[in-house]
Amino acid sequence: MKLHFAKLHGAGNDFVMIDDLDEALNLTPEQVAFLCDRHFGIGADGVILVRPATTEGASGFMHYINADGTLAQMCGNGVRCTAKWIVDRGLVDRSAATTVIDTLSGPKPIEFACDEDATMRVATVDMGAPVLEPACVPTVLAATDTAENGCAFAGDVTLKSPFGDFRFTCVSMGNPHAVAFIEDWDALRDGAFTDPASKSLATLDVDKVGSFFESHAAFPEKANIEFVSVEADHLAMRVYERGVAETLACGTGACAVGVAAFITGRSGRVNEVKLLGGTLHIEYAEDGRVRMTGPAAQVFEGDIEL
Repeated sequence: MKLHFAKLHGAGNDFVMIDDLDEALNLTPEQVAFLCDRHFGIGADGVILVRPATTEGASGFMHYINADGTLAQMCGNGVRCTAKWIVDRGLVDRSAATTVIDTLSGPKPIEFACDEDATMRVATVDMGAPVLEPACVPTVLAATDTAENGCAFAGDVTLKSPFGDFRFTCVSMGNPHAVAFIEDWDALRDGAFTDPASKSLATLDVDKVGSFFESHAAFPEKANIEFVSVEADHLAMRVYERGVAETLACGTGACAVGVAAFITGRSGRVNEVKLLGGTLHIEYAEDGRVRMTGPAAQVFEGDIEL
């Protein structure tokens, strides 16, 4: 069959977007893998089928499938791209500057801004409250500390690996995240780096180290793995996305990093999180909700035989 698609990205985290408002598509994992293949297909971190909203007042549903064909509950960059797809096609009132996108982890309210050509460029997503209770992340790691809201969480828990010891703080943003703040790069083994002579976040072999921890027994549903360096004016991160590999950005991951940095006393509530593909503004507000602001862009659209 021939499919019409659009290629969008949020800070380099890219997606094949397909109109499925009639809910006629049921893609197989093999078809998703083909669409996401950067040599033989279109190339993307995942496929988003835009389906009808399931809650009153929402403008659409983001059905997000990872590049390996597994279904994802939530994707922060993907939900901004879904909003852009809907806004740019005139399916919502642009003048309202707000919409709601349904996801498997619930509806996400979005504020957006359009350029003079009426296309959406940036959006702020209310990502909701993070889940900290270990069993609900989920992780089998035990709680080690208590956040100011009284919720116990697994913070700075050491996991051993062939690459050295990593300390993880676990957070769910509708999907599981394990955040490792690295304070001593030299303490990690040479095999953790592409250039052992210059150990840093830039030379960390994220695909190798991340894949080890993604499927670690500590995470019964696997996990997205974030590696973070706390800088003077921002948080620098790289991410191994569950079911994908390293990506240039991860919206839920940036939110998890902001939350983890705050609850472990490494930062305030507001952070600029710098990823390989760009910067996301993360606010862990006093009301307990996380708000993420970042770009969304369309690269091209076309047709492909599937």
